[in-house]
Amino acid sequence: MHSLHFVSLISLLLSSLSQRVDAQQIILDSIHNLTSLQGTWSTGAQNVVTGSGFANPANESFIYPKTTGKSYSFTNDGFFEIARYQFTSNGTTPSCIIGTLDWSHGTYEILDNGSIITTPFGDGYQQVQDPCAANSNLIQNFNFTELYQSWRIFQDPVTGYKLHLFEFDGTPVEPQFQVSNQPNMLPTQILRNVTPAFSTTNGFVSTGHRMLRRAGSETGAASPKLAAGAGLTVTLCAFVGLIMLAL
Repeated sequence: MHSLHFVSLISLLLSSLSQRVDAQQIILDSIHNLTSLQGTWSTGAQNVVTGSGFANPANESFIYPKTTGKSYSFTNDGFFEIARYQFTSNGTTPSCIIGTLDWSHGTYEILDNGSIITTPFGDGYQQVQDPCAANSNLIQNFNFTELYQSWRIFQDPVTGYKLHLFEFDGTPVEPQFQVSNQPNMLPTQILRNVTPAFSTTNGFVSTGHRMLRRAGSETGAASPKLAAGAGLTVTLCAFVGLIMLAL
């Protein structure tokens, strides 16, 4: 229930921000968008690229790139894939640098105001490595609806087409260069078994809950205490039901 409320709050926030962007009415023209979004884009040294060279959803693993970075792929018929590899510093404990790899895919929509909304299939996942945490290497579900306020494509005289994305609050994503004008993506369908996704009343998607496990281990079974408690609850409910029928 709490996760549903949280998703609803996030959805309301995205909706309100989208309305604010709508008032600006971003104009999509040939000056700012010299080519289609379709293709594969990557930041920096372009070592992070979507597709089979980054993620293997079948066993929830990653192939580590040589350097950190981000990569986005889009098709003209509304599918996307995102791959990210990044480090987060710890100001209090400098030695506790957190490394994160995440992968997700799904569908996207370009709104009339130029914003982009990505909706995941629900089979995305991430790996978090934190040397200072109790569980230093975790695999967990990673599926979030993302809103990009606006986007622009320019042509660099040396590197070619360059994609600029701006997050929901206007924060720019690192510039991405076009690796290929054809999207390098895994199949555009659910690629691993996950908790069935559900839609909230405002159309945003959640996978219900997030499962945690140590990297390289199987997801644990339910706690014996929880299982016993659940069985006791069912028994009590049945007993009360029989009493009510007798009355």
